[in-house]
Amino acid sequence: MGSGAGDRGWAERRPVLFPFLLSLFCPALSEPLRYRIPEEMPEGSVVGNLAKDLGFSVRELPTRKLRVSSDKPYFTVSAERGELLVSSRLDREQLCGKEPVCALEFEAVAEKPLNFYHVNVEIEDINDHPPKFMQNSFELQISESALPGTRFILEVAEDGDTGLNSLQNYKLSLSPSFSLINKEKPDGSKYPELILEKPLDREQQNYHRLVLTALDGGDPPLSGTIELQIQVTDANDNPPVFKQDVYRVRLSENVPPGTTVLQVSATDLDEGLNSEITYSLYRTGQVFNLNSKSGEITTLRTLDYEETKEYSLVVEGRDGGGLVAQCTVEINIQDENDNNPEITFHSLVETILENAVPGTLIAFIKIHDRDSGENREVNCRLEGKLPFQIISSSKNSYKLVTEGTLDRELTPEYNVTITATDRGKPPLSSSTTITLHLTDVNDNAPVFQQSAYLVHVPENNPPGASIAQVSASDPDLGPNGQSPTPSDLEPRALSSYVSVSAHSGVVFAQRAFDHEQLRAFELTLQARDQGSPALSANVSLRVLVGDRNDNAPRVLYPALGPDGSALFDTVPRAAQPGYLVTKVVAVDADSGHNAWLSYHVLQASEPGLFSLGLRTGEVRTARALGDRDAARQRLLVAVRDGGQPPLSATATLLLVFADSLQEVLPDLSESPQPSDPQAELQFYLVVALALISVLFLLAVILAVALRLRSPSSPTIWGCFQPGLCVKSGPVVPPIYSEGTLPYSYNLCVAQAGKTEFNFLKCNEQLSSGQDILCGDSSGVLFPLCSSGESSSHPEPLTTEKLNQRSIRILESANYTKPRRSHIPTPGRQQNSASSLGALRVSPEEKDYHNLQEEKRT
Repeated sequence: MGSGAGDRGWAERRPVLFPFLLSLFCPALSEPLRYRIPEEMPEGSVVGNLAKDLGFSVRELPTRKLRVSSDKPYFTVSAERGELLVSSRLDREQLCGKEPVCALEFEAVAEKPLNFYHVNVEIEDINDHPPKFMQNSFELQISESALPGTRFILEVAEDGDTGLNSLQNYKLSLSPSFSLINKEKPDGSKYPELILEKPLDREQQNYHRLVLTALDGGDPPLSGTIELQIQVTDANDNPPVFKQDVYRVRLSENVPPGTTVLQVSATDLDEGLNSEITYSLYRTGQVFNLNSKSGEITTLRTLDYEETKEYSLVVEGRDGGGLVAQCTVEINIQDENDNNPEITFHSLVETILENAVPGTLIAFIKIHDRDSGENREVNCRLEGKLPFQIISSSKNSYKLVTEGTLDRELTPEYNVTITATDRGKPPLSSSTTITLHLTDVNDNAPVFQQSAYLVHVPENNPPGASIAQVSASDPDLGPNGQSPTPSDLEPRALSSYVSVSAHSGVVFAQRAFDHEQLRAFELTLQARDQGSPALSANVSLRVLVGDRNDNAPRVLYPALGPDGSALFDTVPRAAQPGYLVTKVVAVDADSGHNAWLSYHVLQASEPGLFSLGLRTGEVRTARALGDRDAARQRLLVAVRDGGQPPLSATATLLLVFADSLQEVLPDLSESPQPSDPQAELQFYLVVALALISVLFLLAVILAVALRLRSPSSPTIWGCFQPGLCVKSGPVVPPIYSEGTLPYSYNLCVAQAGKTEFNFLKCNEQLSSGQDILCGDSSGVLFPLCSSGESSSHPEPLTTEKLNQRSIRILESANYTKPRRSHIPTPGRQQNSASSLGALRVSPEEKDYHNLQEEKRT
């Protein structure tokens, strides 16, 4: 044991690094770096400067992160200097057994950029195992009749070392009767044979003790000893003889236990008990069994080529007289493809970006097969059609890289199955599956479910109500998802109408909509994700405000006077059935059915006298006026729209049957409604005042007429002559607008050929705001129709006073002035007349006319 320690110290003092010259492997990076070191180096010993041999500088080491990729951590790399260090005990006998060359192959990995380098470290044997016999003593029986020169095979010693450090020879202690020779097997191993030098005499010495020493070739050599106990037996003339000195057989490793290996056979020429041969085995190792009678050798357990490749057995045949013969059985185990390839992953990346470029490294794969020869050669492939590929890096080393374009939205993860198959017959394979997850990248813009949204919202909606909801989807994950936000050309104006929830996409009304003010509006919604950079999409949202029946009809004609009283219309007494009396004009701010108006008679003084157009609102005579019919008629008309429920408005028509305005005033004195005594007294006072005024006006007019009879100014005052401003002669027919404008009655005309006054000038006077009325021939109640010329009448104030008194009489009797319309002159704008009988245009009519003009536009 002391010599072994000395050998180990000598090994430690030897140079430990034996790399090849750098020029040998620089041209081809695929050639491995080779080092040679002795076994049993202490941990931390330097194998070589790996970084320097790979061409790395010291400044590169922190970034390249050089390390060792191996199944077992025999070596490590110094982070400071890049030296390859021993990290665990290296026992060549445990690593390689009797292999002539023991080399450890592994990969050195460098990052940024990632690369792999093959390293081969050869482990040299040191003389750390002395030869050792399996037993402490060996018994041998030799007959005294054995002839000199007879040889006996002795126990063989085992030496774990190889080469020169293995067992080299045997020595025998000095003995006059025996000598020793060293024999060599075909595989180069040595075994001892004992030679009988001279005959033995059992009677002189029946027992011999010798020491057999086994020596290896180390410096200094190590040895092992065994005691030989030789017993001298009585004479047996013929020893057993085997048919072969050495039996060689090949045996497959996968044979089941109990399989017959071979059968040895020996013969003995003696007879009787001396010819009966018994077989026995030395050093079976509980692997084989020998039938002592038949010599048949069988297996006791399953053989494994990867564990032991060859067995050497010594079979002894002993006859009944004690003579022994020996033979050697060499059993060579044949390798079978009984080991599946083993797949090991290194530097595995389980998550990759979906925009990774083709060729991105995912994992480094190593395949190991314990078989030998073709059974150890392995092919690696991917199962299925995947955007990945396997690239061979070196012997049984592969890289898994990306090959095609990845899309997380289509395939968020891949189950990659890698299959390794050897070339044995039949081939064996193994598979392993890894799951690769794709990390999301913001490569998809949000997408709305519709290309455009159309929303119908009824008017008068409650503020804050939800009117619509838009939805956008984004196949990306996390912050790369969408968030809808409102956007438009005029965000300030839109903010007062609607608001949009940024998370749910719900559109809320900020206020109540009015169909009559706002019928439709449009805004643009934008869905924007939170990626970097952010992606967005726009969609148009059009909101249509639906109409509700929230506006009652508004009567434009007949309109109430300034004092709130209803105006009246005159109807000729000779009006025939179907005569157009007047027309009720109404409008509705709603639309559709809600603005579809119908006209109904609610109350009539004389039912059946007038008819009312259901849709036109035209009031016509249904029959001729009878003697019993009152001259003043009252119609209460209701205007209803088509809404549900319908809304309505009422209009009161006061119709007076008269051929002239002179007949109107007496008829107006009749009150249609009974009143209290105070109202009746007021009525009689008004009537009396009206009569007095009429008489006074007649007297004044008569005086003025007499004065005008003088020949000084017949033309200027000729309008007072009878029949000059009457309704006789050619009459311009009334002109009205269907459903919109009131009728025009009692137009101001002049007789042809009697005066310079014409219709155009009269209309100009109407347009200029002058008070013009045309009455009967007497001209008692009406101002004159002037031609616009200057007048030198000495009493113009008397006529004005008469007009004012007439107006006051009518107002005191709670009646308004008759409503009249004139014929509009093209190119001129009509104005309201301020005196009795002139056209009164109410503000509602002006709004109505403006509305009609807008609709026509």
